[in-house]
Amino acid sequence: MNLKKGINFGGWFSQCDHSELRYETFITEDDVKQVAKWGFDHIRLPFDYELVQNKDGTFIESGFHRLDTFISWCEKANLAVILDLHKACGYDFNDAETAKGNTLFQRKDLQDLFVSLWETVSARYGKNPNIAFELLNEVVEENAAEPWNQLIKRTVLAIRKNAPTSTLIYGGIQWNSANTVKFLEAPVDENVLFTFHMYEPLIFTHQKAHWIPGMDMNKGIFYPASMDYFRKESLPLGYKGKDITDTKGEYPCQKIMEDMVVAAFSAAKEKNVGIYCGEYGVIDQAPVEDSLAWIRDLHLIFRKYNVGSALWTYKEMDFGLTENHYEEIRDSMIKIITE
Repeated sequence: MNLKKGINFGGWFSQCDHSELRYETFITEDDVKQVAKWGFDHIRLPFDYELVQNKDGTFIESGFHRLDTFISWCEKANLAVILDLHKACGYDFNDAETAKGNTLFQRKDLQDLFVSLWETVSARYGKNPNIAFELLNEVVEENAAEPWNQLIKRTVLAIRKNAPTSTLIYGGIQWNSANTVKFLEAPVDENVLFTFHMYEPLIFTHQKAHWIPGMDMNKGIFYPASMDYFRKESLPLGYKGKDITDTKGEYPCQKIMEDMVVAAFSAAKEKNVGIYCGEYGVIDQAPVEDSLAWIRDLHLIFRKYNVGSALWTYKEMDFGLTENHYEEIRDSMIKIITE
């Protein structure tokens, strides 16, 4: 399965109001055709459980019909698809360590819903060799590694009853940090990819992001710069900045990016598993030339270690490739990603 040059379709079936208007208009077949024309080979499709599953465990046929339609568009365009469960009943990466909280790992009934969703999805699409299943977008809490490993094993066994050869994808904790791939247990079978997300230094790629606690909404951050600069600027981010603030020494900032990719690559290789980067990108608040430099440096690393990846994201969502902010660098970005 070819998953080298991908792009996300975030905000369509996930992180949205789940209205019929959104479903009908946000993405069309023309968008799929455009992605193929640019030279991408796959689309990572985030979807929330609300698209296909009610909280009582019953399923929503109209939601599956929408997935069917999208998959048919991709088949005609010769694009592979990753079905990425972005939000599960009882688990939302936006609720990290909050009172409203993520209770998936504490409640067996929610785990049963999670497994039943993947049983149904895999029964429906498991015979299609161009569809991969990503079990859950991002597990965030530091104490979740062990319960997540246990739920992975249970879910994989359930999926394999319907989809014995489908590619399965899952990542570590701390928002799929490259540094936490090492906490994943060896897979119970083959055709598995470990995944990570790459947004480091987060203080640069997410500068002025209103949803990140501690982020200065008025401060511009530049790339490249010294590690001392990134450590200092990352301190207000607390837990979300720790991949940078925990580092020591002075060296080019590109080295920390490579070190993180190597950490993910090595952890996967040790367990005889492939590695994949499901998200990376730079927010539309960053200087465009700096954004292009970051994309270029990251893809040099991806090519060095033969890491497939998917850009976040195609449209809107503060990172949309098709938005006006990226106009002067869009062609260069696409060339870097698809060459």
